[in-house]
Amino acid sequence: MSDDHTHVQEFFTARAADWDRRFPDDGPAYASAVADLGLRAGDRVLDAGCGTGRALTPLRAAVGPSGVVVGADLTPAMLEAAVRAGRDREGQLMLADVAVLPLRSESLDAVFGAGLVSHLAHPTENLRELARVVRPGGMLALFHPIGRVALAARQGRRITPDDLRAEPNLRPLLAGSGWRMTSYVDEDDRFLALAVREG
Repeated sequence: MSDDHTHVQEFFTARAADWDRRFPDDGPAYASAVADLGLRAGDRVLDAGCGTGRALTPLRAAVGPSGVVVGADLTPAMLEAAVRAGRDREGQLMLADVAVLPLRSESLDAVFGAGLVSHLAHPTENLRELARVVRPGGMLALFHPIGRVALAARQGRRITPDDLRAEPNLRPLLAGSGWRMTSYVDEDDRFLALAVREG
């Protein structure tokens, strides 16, 4: 396991047990972002870096009982917290690295990633791997329940020009990874970038 992976696992393992209690009001923001993804009944969707599985319930509601919902995360403690919360009933949980997904190429209709981009060790390659598992024309949602400025203030830091989620950085990053950005919202109470898988 790389040092990047060890750092991510250590960070989230230490916070897994009370993650949902720290952010109790994010549910509506998740539901709204999932709605903007435009999923249909029967679709197959991956929650990449699913953490405690807060997106699984709205994803299941969007794809219905005939759809497929998979939550993948690198940190066992986060997946265990998802199970304790009963979210494993909404989809299949998988211990997996988004850099090397154990999924067939073009097997999904969409990927949802909450707070994902800033934790990717190799963003271009990792986003390319997400593109690999999505059919041409499928969708990607990169989401955070608060915007970049509000998140930086919460963490006591300043936004730097190299922030991957800044539109001038994210648009070419996605384009170089097999995605075309279709919309970008960065407001105090929401960050959501949507992209379509290029054919």
